[in-house]
Order: sequence, then C-alpha cells, then structure tokens
Amino acid sequence: MFNPFANEQVYGLFPLTQAIDVIPNRYGRLNSMGLFAPRQITVDTVSIEMQNFVLKLLPSKPKGSSGSQSEHGKRNVLTFKVPHIPLADIISPSDYAGVRAFGTENLPETFANVMARYLFENKAKFEITWEHLKWGALKGLIIDGDGATQLYNLFAEFGITQKTVSFALGDGTTEVQEKCFEVTRHIEDSLKSDISSGVRMMVSPEFFNGLVSHPSVVKFFLNHSEAATLSGLDPRKGFNFGGITFEEFRGNAPDANGDTVRFIASGEGHAFPEGTVSTFINALAPGDFMETVNTPGMELYARQELRDFNKGVDLWFESNVLPLCLRPAVLVKATM
Repeated sequence: MFNPFANEQVYGLFPLTQAIDVIPNRYGRLNSMGLFAPRQITVDTVSIEMQNFVLKLLPSKPKGSSGSQSEHGKRNVLTFKVPHIPLADIISPSDYAGVRAFGTENLPETFANVMARYLFENKAKFEITWEHLKWGALKGLIIDGDGATQLYNLFAEFGITQKTVSFALGDGTTEVQEKCFEVTRHIEDSLKSDISSGVRMMVSPEFFNGLVSHPSVVKFFLNHSEAATLSGLDPRKGFNFGGITFEEFRGNAPDANGDTVRFIASGEGHAFPEGTVSTFINALAPGDFMETVNTPGMELYARQELRDFNKGVDLWFESNVLPLCLRPAVLVKATM
C-alpha cells in the first residue's frame, strides 16, 4: 500500500515547503517588481526604531562667548504585529481513484499529480493575498484579506497626513508638469536619509486616459507612443512625463464575498519612489510549528498529515507576512 509519509526526508515540513517554491509563480505587479525587500525575522512582531535628528544652522559668536546649546532629537519605537494567514485543504482517495490523468487518454491520475495541482492552486491564493497586502502598504492603508478589517493605517501610526495632489485633468489649462513636480519634490523631501532611482505612479485606466489626452501632455505622449510602438512596447506600461513614470494598472481581486475589488480606484493614482534601500520591507515571521520557533521566517509554509485510517491527507499552508512602508510620507495619492 502506498504511504506518502514513509520517508520523512521527502514529505516533511521543509521538503514540502521547498516543493511549493519550485512551482511556477503567478506574480502580481508589486510581487514581480521586488519593491518590498524581504526581511526575515524570528518573532511575530516588527519593531521600527526611529531617531529624529535636529539640524539647525549655527550662528557665529564673538570669541570667548558661550557656544550655542546643542539639541538632540527624540527616539521612538513602533511595533507591528505580523498577521497569521492559514489555509487548510484535503486530498481524499476519490480525488484520484479511477480518475483519468489530465491530458492523457488512459493513464490513471496519481497522488503526486493531485498534490502538485493543489500546491499550485493554493500558492496562487497566497500570491494574490500578498499582492493585496502590498497594495495596502503602498497606499498606506493595509486591509485584511476579508476586504473590510483594517490592519494598519500607516499614516496614523507614524503621525502624519498623506499628501494628495489633484491633477485637475478635466481642466485644459492645467499645467500637468507642475503637478508632477509637486509630487516628485514632496517625495524627495520625504525620503530623508534614503535614496531613490526615480518616481513611479501606478494609475487607473481612467486617470491614464485623462493624462495622455490632456492638451499639455498629448504631444509628448504621441511621440512616446510612436517610439514605444516601433519597439513593440505598450506605452501604458511606462510613460515618462514630468519626472514620473506613469503606468496603467488594472489589477483586481475578489473579496471575501466574491465581489471584485480594484487595487486602484477609478480616477486615482499612487506615486512612490523606486530603487530605495530601506523604505519598503516585507517582514517574514516564522511559522506556527514547533520546529520553526525562533527561526528566520519564510514567505510560505506547507505541510501534510495522514488522516485516520489512511482516509486521505490533510494539507496545511500558512504565511506570516507584513509588507510595510517605513517612510509613509513618500506615498502620494493623485486624483484626476
């Protein structure tokens, strides 16, 4: 009788976790950008310590007089709890007993094929969840996968107000380039000690259409679009204007009720710096298993366990991740 658990070296926690990693990824846009640098932690909380330095011009004084009194900034620590995201599944004998293998005429389905398919399907569920959480961090408001529960408002946590810029694209006299400069200057000032290779703004289709058809932009877009077409590129994937790379994004995901939710609302855009060193992180906490306590966390864990009387296999997946923007002042919201 086939026993998938006869060899713990093949079907234990970490081999199965590695197996799920080799399945082709179905990335969302933010997942594929690598904007959020993975940060492995050994506990389920992220502590962010900040040191505020005080910089002032020093006045000159007569020799022999007392010096200006130095001032020092305060330190404070913010703590974020990493959410625990579990998923359970079952492989039963009926899933492959007497079932023809996909794509064959008479070959029987196998346990290995069913396992591979379930790994692929379940990882896809986590990928869209990660994308959802990263969009929340990019917009400064991290919402749980249920689509309703607020996990963190980064602006409230850091005690700041989000910068919003109205591009007034409905007004033909608007100087759109000046609006772009307003966005980039604010981001440059808010980076503090970090660096950036440029500013990207992910926008809704409605915003993109309004932008490229605006009188002060249209001639630049026509030239860009013609060059992009000759190169076989889609200009919606990266149109440079006013120091910002505008990219149309149409991503969405079903919420807990099955209703489609757009990552970017109609008529909006979200600007952020690219190429930063310490502004965006993706905290990876350890799994909820005895053998993973106090170990560096991984993005996704997978495990299986034989059911009583060999009636099937229970599958367990979990992810303990929290994407964060450590300088939420750099997150600029744009409206049409």
